[in-house]
Amino acid sequence: MKEQGKATKMKERKISRRDFMKGTAAATAAFTIVPSYVLGQGAPSNKLNIAAVGIGGVGKVNIKKCSGENIVALCDVDQRYSAKIYKEYPGAKMHKDFRKMLDGQKDIDAVIVATPDHTHAVIAMEAMKKGKHVYVQKPMTQTVYEARMLTEAARKYGVKTQMGNQGHSGGGVRTICEWIWDGAIGEVREVHAWTNRPVWPQGIDRPKETPPVLGTLDWDMWLGPAPYRPYHSAYLPFKWRGWWDFGCGALGDMACHVLDPVVWALKLKYPIAVEACATKVNKETFPLGSIVHYDFPAREGMPPVKLHWYDGGLKPARPEALEPGRKLEQATSNALFIGSKGILRCGEYGSSPRLIPESKMKAYNRPPKILPRIKGSHEQNWIDACKGKVDQACSNFDYSGPFTEFVVMGNLAFRRLGKKLEWDGENMKFTNDDEANKYVNMPYREGWSL
Repeated sequence: MKEQGKATKMKERKISRRDFMKGTAAATAAFTIVPSYVLGQGAPSNKLNIAAVGIGGVGKVNIKKCSGENIVALCDVDQRYSAKIYKEYPGAKMHKDFRKMLDGQKDIDAVIVATPDHTHAVIAMEAMKKGKHVYVQKPMTQTVYEARMLTEAARKYGVKTQMGNQGHSGGGVRTICEWIWDGAIGEVREVHAWTNRPVWPQGIDRPKETPPVLGTLDWDMWLGPAPYRPYHSAYLPFKWRGWWDFGCGALGDMACHVLDPVVWALKLKYPIAVEACATKVNKETFPLGSIVHYDFPAREGMPPVKLHWYDGGLKPARPEALEPGRKLEQATSNALFIGSKGILRCGEYGSSPRLIPESKMKAYNRPPKILPRIKGSHEQNWIDACKGKVDQACSNFDYSGPFTEFVVMGNLAFRRLGKKLEWDGENMKFTNDDEANKYVNMPYREGWSL
């Protein structure tokens, strides 16, 4: 076959994967994915070869939704904890160190990163440097600097990316955008969003006991770039979210879901100021409850807006327009858009949007659906981007990178409680507090780098 001969010749010249993708896209629209034999596998295939790092928690859900592709590698720092997942994919090679996996296994096209927050950036960056597409669980990174670096790296290496805020592939967030842009509630100058998290320990100090490492866990690899500390069961498998060194607290865990319709509908990027108040903050864990205030400037014909975040059981006052007996919450996490002509509320992932009061909802003539709806899962949307079926995944790093920056900036504001920090987004620095700038880019442990 003429095309097969052309591909074979390209293989012999050992072209890069990205060069092949660009050349193929320019030559013909018939290919939707580079044949696997060009990428290192023995036989032609129209399936991606996917690896996953961090498979014992939410990673196993991501893998399952990608199981129509070739799952060729699974990596986890605890072989026993992940043993059940390995059995489900017997054809996948087992790894404990993602660096050795990426260096040694040449047939990988794309990588799922579903580890604790503190290792997202180093794994994703290493994968992108090797030309691999990446799907990274939310929050995309732990720090502002990491988010900026991953966003720029995705452009540099020409890979397809997706953050794991799955609501961005849903219909609710698109409906909210269409209603806001239609003027359903007029100009929006204020938003309130809240969650019932944390549902894990916070506001606690580091344990003093130093028990032996349990089972087959590689504790040093689990720590990754975080400062060394002795192992303790207080940190894992799930409780790491509450610790400064490993997680991003309630804000980092849920804001990438709850604020997604806010960011998209109101076209938010960099705030110009952030301020936090909270219960007691210590050096080890996030506070039990907090409120974070963000100021965003006017943009794209929209007025300045104040965004208020609440967690740990805190929430905004009940709107006067909400009818007596009608619940304020739609779900365990919620958002209220306060407009000049009304209020819009929704639940987690932009679910069940409604206007307040209900009489406005019943009278509202809904606009046409102008935003394309995603077919299939959030993971499938990423796969479609990797295969060239869509130009970009919907929550690619150009969108989710700046989003992550301002989310984790709220955590940074806990370090300077009660002070309004003025932010220069383009230059990635606070203009009125040098102390706060120390937390924009936190140092890594020796032997680790971005």
